[in-house]
This record gives sequence, C-alpha cells and structure tokens, in this order.
Amino acid sequence: MIKILAACGAGINSSHQIKDAIEEEMKKRGYQVTADAVMIKDITEELVSKYDVFTPISKPDCSFEIKIPIVEAGPILYRMPMMSKPVFDELEIVLKKLNK
Repeated sequence: MIKILAACGAGINSSHQIKDAIEEEMKKRGYQVTADAVMIKDITEELVSKYDVFTPISKPDCSFEIKIPIVEAGPILYRMPMMSKPVFDELEIVLKKLNK
C-alpha cells in the first residue's frame, strides 16, 4: 500500500478533496493507495517520514527538507480534466518509481 499525505491551509476542505480525488483516480489506474489529509501547519519531519508521497495544495516552505517526492496537487481542485490530468500523470510517474 502506498501512503500519500495531502495538505492544505486549514486541513478541512481542499486537502480532503485532493485526498479523495487521488485515491479514486489512482485506484482506476491500478494502484493501491491510501491518503491522509492534514493542515499544512501540522506538517513535521516526523509526520512526513511516515508517507511515500507528499501532495500539498502548493509547495510549502518548511523548516526542514522533505525527503519524499512532492507533487503539487492544487490543480485537482478545479475538477477539470485538462488541469487535473497532468497532476495525476505526474503522481503516477512518481508511484512507478517507488516500485511498491
């Protein structure tokens, strides 16, 4: 199972939409993923280390180096295939490289 961390400013709406969309789309593409949604302010090095991929709404400025792949997932929120497909495609490339 591939673990994905989604994050947005409040951790209430956007990150959950990203989480749900990623789980649905990656399942359609044949991947077993699970995603969690959190507030960007709650991101710690320890938390991130428990995941395989980080999908924030936009790239955060953390006080530490994020050592897992980051895929900026904000365009998923527009619910337009021409905007979300490139994000899903990039995420799929990352998942293939994980080889899980």
